[in-house]
Amino acid sequence: MKKLIIASLFIALILLAACGGEGNDTSETANSTEEEATEQAEDSGSSEGTKEASNEVNVVATNFDFNQDEYVVNAGEEVTVSLTNEEGHHGISIDELGVNIEGEGEAVIVPEEPGEYKIYCNIFCGEGHAEMVATLVVQ
Repeated sequence: MKKLIIASLFIALILLAACGGEGNDTSETANSTEEEATEQAEDSGSSEGTKEASNEVNVVATNFDFNQDEYVVNAGEEVTVSLTNEEGHHGISIDELGVNIEGEGEAVIVPEEPGEYKIYCNIFCGEGHAEMVATLVVQ
């Protein structure tokens, strides 16, 4: 009986050790994803001063979050809105501008009216679905 208890404890210890070694890898991945999102945010800004400026809004979706809280574009200019799913299955809509992307894809719009427009996930994706909201600022 004593040998059975010791063997059980030994197996439990090995299982716990095997399951506990991956904690830091997740945070490193999250940090690199945040850095990539910051770089994309800088790249997706408006191109003022160029006559044929084309704005790009690159939305990257993970479970219950977009890569940015706010995207800024110029009124009257063509804007390409694209969605990439990094984690989970998502879509985006901007009702006032007629944008409806289900899954990955893109839409081209010309927002005429300055203002703030709600970007939201249009595919139910779980418990944090309602928190998947961002803003498109048209200036």
